[in-house]
Amino acid sequence: MIKAIRFLYSIWGLLWFWILLILFYPIYLIPIINPKWKRIAYLPNKIIARLIFTSLFIPVKQEYRFKPDKKKPYIYCPNHNSYLDIPAIGATVKQFVVFMGKSSLAKIPLFGLMYKRIYILVNRKDSKSRYRAFELSKKAIDEGYSMVIYPEGRTNPNPPQLVKFKDGAFKVAIEKKVPIVPVTIPYNWKIFPDNTFLLKWNKIKVIYHEPIDTSNYTLNDLDLLKEETSKVISDELAKYFPEKFEIN
Repeated sequence: MIKAIRFLYSIWGLLWFWILLILFYPIYLIPIINPKWKRIAYLPNKIIARLIFTSLFIPVKQEYRFKPDKKKPYIYCPNHNSYLDIPAIGATVKQFVVFMGKSSLAKIPLFGLMYKRIYILVNRKDSKSRYRAFELSKKAIDEGYSMVIYPEGRTNPNPPQLVKFKDGAFKVAIEKKVPIVPVTIPYNWKIFPDNTFLLKWNKIKVIYHEPIDTSNYTLNDLDLLKEETSKVISDELAKYFPEKFEIN
């Protein structure tokens, strides 16, 4: 019975996703045709994400521990436990951001075309694709855009604990002297875990931590920056799930 309810709940959420995407797609056509106007995607992203969560009766809370400068680029690094992490950021981030996502997203009808024209796709198994994504990320920063890069590189199979971070986001941050913003998303793995397509109700919370200044970091400090970012997120997750973490 519970599984059947979750199935219907999931179908309801998927239906609303497609309805909203189709309704707002004419707006997405502008940056699809001319990527220089990609900032236009900020508003439909936020509206669609908010309405999807509203349709699912899921409250979304955002907590900023700093005041973002909308004219300044950041690299946001969230933990990644669920496919809901993208709309969770879309619903709460306070500036237009360029997402880096896996190349398989391009296969989704309508959504894939929009995503690959506005954002950056990467196949992490392909060295050429990784290099291209790295160069495009630096170009996006040079153009004044903030980035969202999930440093675990994939959805975590063992949430809420973190997977070892990849280098890419931190290399870009160090080379371009852009602050890293650790982002903690505690509950999404409870709502939409990676191993099932059945939704389960829970609230959403997104915590934007104080930026980490990278101006004095060099590539020799890459591991240090990764560890610092990971610790901020892990320490926050441990407050919500102490039984999953060893608290010293």
